Amino acid sequence: MKKIYLLILILTGITLNVNAETNRIFSGNENAKITIIAYESLTCSHCADFHKIVYPKLKKDFIDTGHVKLEFRHFPLDIAALNAAKIAQCKKDQSLEILESLYFNQQDWVKGSTIEEVNNNLKLFVKNQGFNLNFEECLNNKVIEDFILNDRVEGTKNFKVNATPTIIINNEKFEKSLNYKNLKKTLEKLI
Repeated sequence: MKKIYLLILILTGITLNVNAETNRIFSGNENAKITIIAYESLTCSHCADFHKIVYPKLKKDFIDTGHVKLEFRHFPLDIAALNAAKIAQCKKDQSLEILESLYFNQQDWVKGSTIEEVNNNLKLFVKNQGFNLNFEECLNNKVIEDFILNDRVEGTKNFKVNATPTIIINNEKFEKSLNYKNLKKTLEKLI
């Protein structure tokens, strides 16, 4: 049922009414000259690779220096990714930490032949990592779910996002191969 709901939203381009209390997960100076938007799915191995390989260099060279703000937007490719995004989005003071932990340890929780098994692995992972949140409450939070689905709808509508990760730099889709070298060259031209 949720897959059908997600598909209808995407195909019709409906924008959901999202509560302003749900905050975007971002890294860097909110007022940086360059804003990068990363559309990601928490079950995407390429997205996990981006967080493990590209993001640390990007953070050191551009985010920590104040030149770049990196905003993470959700583009769940399946129900497991949607549920993990709800968990990442649920605890405002730990959102970036939870997001990073989910990517760095993706293989620990993205397993199972049913969504129930994946959810159980996700719940166990969150508990073992010591994140202080009510798993069931987060999973059933309709405001957060709408916020996440709205990210996906807007990504499709505004930037023609159809795969993850997709990078947008100052509202322009990054069309080159996504590696640090290409990203660095593009960013250096904008500074």
